[in-house]
Amino acid sequence: MRFRLVLLPVALGAAALAGCAVGPDYQRPDVSAQLPSSSASASSSASASSSPAADGQAPPWREASPADGAPRGPWWTLFGDAELNRIEEAVVAGNQDIVAAAARVGQARATARIRGADFLPELKLDAVAERERLGANAPQYQQFSGFKVAPTTVNSISVPIDLSYEVDLWGRVRRSFESARDQAQASQADAQNVLLAATAEAALDYFALRRDDAGVKILRETLALRQHAVGIVEKRLQAGRVTALDLAQAKTEQANAEADLAEVLQSRAQNQNALACLCGKPASDFVVAEDPTLPAPPDVPVGLPSALLERRPDVARAERLVAARNAEIGVAKAAFFPALSLTGQGGYLSYTTNNLFTSPSQVWAIGPTLSLPLFAGGRNAAQLREAKAAWEEATANYRGSVLVAVRDVENALAARRYLGDRIDAVARAAVQSEEALRLTEARYKSGEISYFDVIVAERTALGARRAVAEVSALRLQAAVSLIKALGGGWGEEAVSQ
Repeated sequence: MRFRLVLLPVALGAAALAGCAVGPDYQRPDVSAQLPSSSASASSSASASSSPAADGQAPPWREASPADGAPRGPWWTLFGDAELNRIEEAVVAGNQDIVAAAARVGQARATARIRGADFLPELKLDAVAERERLGANAPQYQQFSGFKVAPTTVNSISVPIDLSYEVDLWGRVRRSFESARDQAQASQADAQNVLLAATAEAALDYFALRRDDAGVKILRETLALRQHAVGIVEKRLQAGRVTALDLAQAKTEQANAEADLAEVLQSRAQNQNALACLCGKPASDFVVAEDPTLPAPPDVPVGLPSALLERRPDVARAERLVAARNAEIGVAKAAFFPALSLTGQGGYLSYTTNNLFTSPSQVWAIGPTLSLPLFAGGRNAAQLREAKAAWEEATANYRGSVLVAVRDVENALAARRYLGDRIDAVARAAVQSEEALRLTEARYKSGEISYFDVIVAERTALGARRAVAEVSALRLQAAVSLIKALGGGWGEEAVSQ
C-alpha cells in the first residue's frame, strides 16, 4: 500500500503580481440619438405648461441613466381602490412568474459568487490510506534491478493539502467576474420587470372587470325596461292600438338584451379567472364582488420628470447586459496572453500512523505553471470577434429599449389626453341619447311614430351608456400603461426629482 501526504502554504501575496485587466473599460453607450430632439422637447414642455395636468403632455427628455433600484412603492394605491390594493398584494405574494424570476436572480447571484471565488487560491484535502502488494515479477524489479525479490506489501498513508492559484496577470478572472456580476444585476432588473408587468396586468384586468360590472348593471336595467316594454306592447296589442309586428320587435330587443348580458357576464368571468391566475390561486376559489363604479384616474403632475423613465427595469436590464458583454471582450483578449498558475503540495507521508505527523515525514512541492498560447487555429481571434459582435448586439438592444420606452410613454400620454376628450364627448352623447329616447317614447305613446323608432332610440341610448363605461375603463387602463411605461408610479419624492 502506498500513501502520500502533501501540504504547502503559498503566500496570498502572489495576487500582487496581477497586472492591469486587458479589454475596454465600460462606458455606458450614448443614447441621445434615441431621445426626442431638444426642439421637440421644448415644444412638448411649452404644451405642458399651457395645458392641464390631465392632458398628460410630455416634459423635456434627458439621457437615461438606469436607476431601476429607485423606490417605486405600491403604485396601485394612486387609484384609491381598496379592492385593487387587495388584489395587487395577492399578486406580489403569490404570482408564480414573480417567484420564478426571484429564483433566477438567486441563480445569477450564485454564478457571480462562483466567478468571484477564482480571485482566491483553491485548497483541497485528499487524505489517502493504501495497502499495496508488489509481486516478485513486478516490471520495475525485473527490468531495472536485475535482482530476484520476494513479494512485498507496502503501506502508504498521506494527509495532503493541494493548493492552486491563477495569478490574474491580464484580468481574465476580473473581467469574468465583472460579466457575471453585471448579468446578476440584469437578472435583478428582469425580476423587477416581471413584477411590474404582473402588477400592471392585474390592474388592467381589474379595470376590465369593473367595466364589465358597469355593463352588467346597464344591461340588467335595460333588460328590465324591455321586459316592461313587452308587457306594455302586449296590452296595446290587445287593445288594438298596435300590430303584432310591434310585439315581435319588442320581444326581439328583449332577447338581444339577454344575449348581450350573457356575453358581458362571460367576459367578466374570464377577467376574474385571469386575476386568479395572476394571484397564484385556483380560478374556482377566487371571487371579486360586483361593483359597477369605476375610480377616477390619478392626476398626472405637470412637468412629470422624465427621470422616472430611468426606473424602467427593461432599460436597466439592457444596459447591464451591455456592461456584461463589454467585460467578456476582456476575457476573450486575455486568451491571447500567457497564463501563470501557482501550484503547491505539502503534508505528511509515512508507512505508518505512528510517525505520520513528525518532521521526517514532511514532504512538499511547489512550482509555477506558465501557459503560452502558440497556435489555436484561429480560435482565440474568433472568440474575440464573437465577443465584440455580442457587445454590438447588446448596445443596439439597449438603444432599442430606450426607443421603446420613449414610444410607450408617448403612447400612454397620447391615450390619456385623447381619451379625456373622448369621455367628455361620449358623456354628452349619453345625456342627449336619453333625452332623445324620452321624446321618442312620448311620440310613440301618442301614436305619431312606429315602435321601430323606439327601438332605434333605445339602442342608441344603450350604446352611449356602455360607451361611457368602456371609455372610463380605457382611461384607467391608459393610466396603468403610463405607470408601466415610466417604470412605476409617482409620489412627492418622485415628482421632486
